[in-house]
Amino acid sequence: MFLAGDIGGTKTNLAIYTFDDDHLVEQKSAHYANKDHAALDEIVRDFLADGPKDITRACFGVAGPVKDGAVRVTNLPWIIDAVELQARLKFKRVSVLNDVDANAYGIQTLRPDELLPINPQADPQQVGNRALISAGTGLGEAGMFWDGVTHRPFATEGGHSSFAPNDAIGDELLRFLRREHGHVSWERVLSGMGMKNTYRFFRYRSSIAEPAWLTKEINEGDLAAVVTKAGLAEKDHVCVESLDYFTRNYGAEAGNFALKMLALGGVYLGGGIAPKMLPKLKSEIFLDAFYHKGRLSPLLHSTPVYVILNDKTALQGAAWFAAHAV
Repeated sequence: MFLAGDIGGTKTNLAIYTFDDDHLVEQKSAHYANKDHAALDEIVRDFLADGPKDITRACFGVAGPVKDGAVRVTNLPWIIDAVELQARLKFKRVSVLNDVDANAYGIQTLRPDELLPINPQADPQQVGNRALISAGTGLGEAGMFWDGVTHRPFATEGGHSSFAPNDAIGDELLRFLRREHGHVSWERVLSGMGMKNTYRFFRYRSSIAEPAWLTKEINEGDLAAVVTKAGLAEKDHVCVESLDYFTRNYGAEAGNFALKMLALGGVYLGGGIAPKMLPKLKSEIFLDAFYHKGRLSPLLHSTPVYVILNDKTALQGAAWFAAHAV
């Protein structure tokens, strides 16, 4: 049995897995609000209190850059150190990965029906590197190097690279956000906060007052989710504009990362946002921006693009890594 964890800035997901005929089988899982706990080992002890006692290996995917087996969690005052955690939990081995790195490992555990292809011009028989871009609370990016036999994932912090607009509206958005943040990363426009920023910009640009029903829904829920839902339903013009431009930026950065990774083996869209906006991702808005790379456009036309539909991919990737770590 293997313990897997997916640790973000606000919540921790834990699960116990076994392997059956080389397939992961979940035995137990739980979710925890990080604000209610002082450290990760406290959550793990609670999770294992009434569980199996023969777990000796664990792997945790953590939102933040991992260096020498340790990571300071983004948006959370925790430092997770694999060596210290291994000693505290008395496990045989504890590994720590970047959360998007864990997500990349998890891709190889997915069934075909858990991946939705959205590029109709792609050549699915192409073999080569892969790229993973995950818009959620933040923006995660990971590469998967093809060594001739298998894919070897590696983490990046590409989501914090500088936002580079491709049109006049994007130039306006960059100036709008630069006044607030100085440096504007891709995460500022392509994530949960990115949806909020994009909506604020288009609402400001429109000079149209926010309708009362929309204000009520935003106050009672999550702004990014509300704007996405209203945009898909075409209930508010500013929400439609915001979602369309968010989609365009998703396509543009997915294409950028595909070129940087030379991802002939495919681009994978992970995170919690993509499954909620499938109609837009399957539209010309996303694909036109993805293809729009000048002389390299033909390469992008042939590159497969998949939406990951399984929201436990990162957990499964952490479990796979725990099982195979040497």
